[in-house]
Amino acid sequence: MNQQRADLMLVLVTAFWGSSYLFMKVGLDALNVFNLIALRFLVAFAITALIFFKWFRTVDRRTLIYSLVQSIMLLGVFVCIMFGMFSTSASKAGFLVSLTVIFVPLFHALIMRRMPEHRVTAGAIISLIGIFLLTGTASIKLGVGDLLCILGAMFNAGYIVLAGRMIKHVRTIAFSIWQMGFTGILALIISFLFEKPHLPGTSAAWISVLGLGILCSAAGYMMQTIAQRFTTSNHAGLIFTLEPVFAALFAYSFTGETLSARGYVGAGLVLLSIAVMEMNVHVLNQSAQKLRLAHFFQKKIKSIHKLPKKI
Repeated sequence: MNQQRADLMLVLVTAFWGSSYLFMKVGLDALNVFNLIALRFLVAFAITALIFFKWFRTVDRRTLIYSLVQSIMLLGVFVCIMFGMFSTSASKAGFLVSLTVIFVPLFHALIMRRMPEHRVTAGAIISLIGIFLLTGTASIKLGVGDLLCILGAMFNAGYIVLAGRMIKHVRTIAFSIWQMGFTGILALIISFLFEKPHLPGTSAAWISVLGLGILCSAAGYMMQTIAQRFTTSNHAGLIFTLEPVFAALFAYSFTGETLSARGYVGAGLVLLSIAVMEMNVHVLNQSAQKLRLAHFFQKKIKSIHKLPKKI
């Protein structure tokens, strides 16, 4: 798999995650936060462990440790976002969580002790402006919920950066399976301590849990883990900014919600940021050099034709 195909796979993963907002909205009407997280990831764990049973069995100590670390990051992401949304607006939460695109290259630069590529920085800035317009946020006044969403974005960025480093040293499929299992187990333990966990009582709640477990977690995180072996954490972070775009599309398809003119401009900027990130500067430079050479030889040929002919 080359980097372009890996990036396309991450776009599909982002589409799955864009649908998660509808599933979570329905699920939280019937279940508490940790209860929903536990069911989501335990369903994903059971499905992936069954399908990939051979790899599930042959797990080593390093893979288990790395999976546990990533499960803590995942749990932090969803806990911060879900609790944050109780005390802040959905549009502001979407903008703040999408600050992941800024934190990823920042964390990556700190770890690698080098500045991110110019195209990555440019893409991050464009996507941030796009998300600002897409979510319709007019002002930023930080409250407790806002700070929780920012913390969730930081957890998400840390998860992406760590995944990019860890998956090169572990058994990829086993790593993906066990991180979901540990996330579900940790959430279930906390749910028993602070909530009264129970199974969904309605068909809508079951659809929510299964959608989150199968599409958004089992398929999503398996595909992400595989794809990130062939791309960079910076690319992954920027591609994931498409999540609010897909969320808006699903909202329009199933609830009839539409974007304002400002929102459509923002969605276009997010797409533009992905194009900027995917731009192969080396190839563009080579193409420009070839064009300059072609223009040079064309001028030379014209000048030769203009020379007076010898008699």
